[in-house]
Amino acid sequence: MTRTRARLRDAEFVEFAQASSIRLQQAAYLMCRDWHLAQDLTQATLTKVYLAWGRINRTGGDRYAYARTVLLRQLLDFQRLRRSSEIAVETLPEHPASATEPTTRLTLLDALSLLSPRDRAVVVLRYWEDQSVETTAEALGISASAVRTQSVRALSLLRTHLQPHRDILLP
Repeated sequence: MTRTRARLRDAEFVEFAQASSIRLQQAAYLMCRDWHLAQDLTQATLTKVYLAWGRINRTGGDRYAYARTVLLRQLLDFQRLRRSSEIAVETLPEHPASATEPTTRLTLLDALSLLSPRDRAVVVLRYWEDQSVETTAEALGISASAVRTQSVRALSLLRTHLQPHRDILLP
């Protein structure tokens, strides 16, 4: 009987991982701006979620919210430790970027990278993932008023960084 339960638990986790891994990886990328690190963070997150899977199922909480919180903590731990200052790229550019690249998206991502890790996490969770103030506060382990304050400050900084690029952002 225990093997059957273990198989069922593993099947549930695999289904969850397949359904949410891309979304977790995208959120990780938006927070850290490095696809390789985002993949590593997603893998570490899914590993920790798997280890806690039985407890998560017993409490009946939102599995994705738990995984997102683990992902955020993984990222903050990584940035706190600053294990590596390398920037991994698949290939070195041989020519200038083409004019067909989505300049608006790149400009926004560049401006987002100028924010502190905590401000970036607030902006990504609140506005990219469309989470409530309370959900964002819970994921970050801070108060709702701190989320509101950091949101205002981070958006103000983004506007400042994006001001020179108004011609790209506005038609």
